[in-house]
Amino acid sequence: MSPPSGDASDSEEGELKVGVVVPAAGCGQRMGGLAKPFLELCGEPVLMRALRPFLDHPAVQEVIVSLSPDHAESPPAWLIEADRRIRVVAGGETRRDSVWAGLQELSDGLDVAVVHDGARPLVSREVVGRCIAVAERGACGVAGVPAVDTMKEVDEDGVVVATPDRSRLWHAQTPQAFPLDVIMAAYRRAFAEDFPATDDAALVERLGGRVVMVESSADNLKITRPEDLEMARLMLSAPEEPPTTL
Repeated sequence: MSPPSGDASDSEEGELKVGVVVPAAGCGQRMGGLAKPFLELCGEPVLMRALRPFLDHPAVQEVIVSLSPDHAESPPAWLIEADRRIRVVAGGETRRDSVWAGLQELSDGLDVAVVHDGARPLVSREVVGRCIAVAERGACGVAGVPAVDTMKEVDEDGVVVATPDRSRLWHAQTPQAFPLDVIMAAYRRAFAEDFPATDDAALVERLGGRVVMVESSADNLKITRPEDLEMARLMLSAPEEPPTTL
């Protein structure tokens, strides 16, 4: 697969080349059927806010956004006109299908592939950079936060069967960054074995790949319910003030 003109092929030899896949094809059932990435967040679409930290990274050559087939056929102008590196593909019925559709559109000459949820609009540039840096070194960098609540494992009836040590548990987020050949191999195996994927790093773990958690923050929330959108608005409008004690 050849890279699009003016993108990866124009980079200097030896420079890191990164492609980004953004699944954004969900129907948003918990948002009343509204497409979450297209929702307005403080004057701008959620999806555009999710893309900006990647577009600002100097190594990013391509950004593939997986939209629902209807939206992919006629994508919004604010998306396709925002940056020449952005391309749109039709996603599938599941997140796994949508990510795979995007991965297959990335150029072969890229070094790193990053997957980021189109409904996570508050990811920081610093977290994006740290995840990419881990993948550049050959491991897989996964944004997340350490668990602070006690975690319970339950059976199908809701009965607690174990209390894991929370000091070893993290909540996984995106972005998740991978050497391109590693995530491609992981997805090929997942489809060959019909293994479901709600988390891309889990597919790499099945191959024995090294996955490293990169500390993010609770601000990197995923817009899933109406209250999440309201929380994101509050975060964006809140003044930057250091914590105080009484």
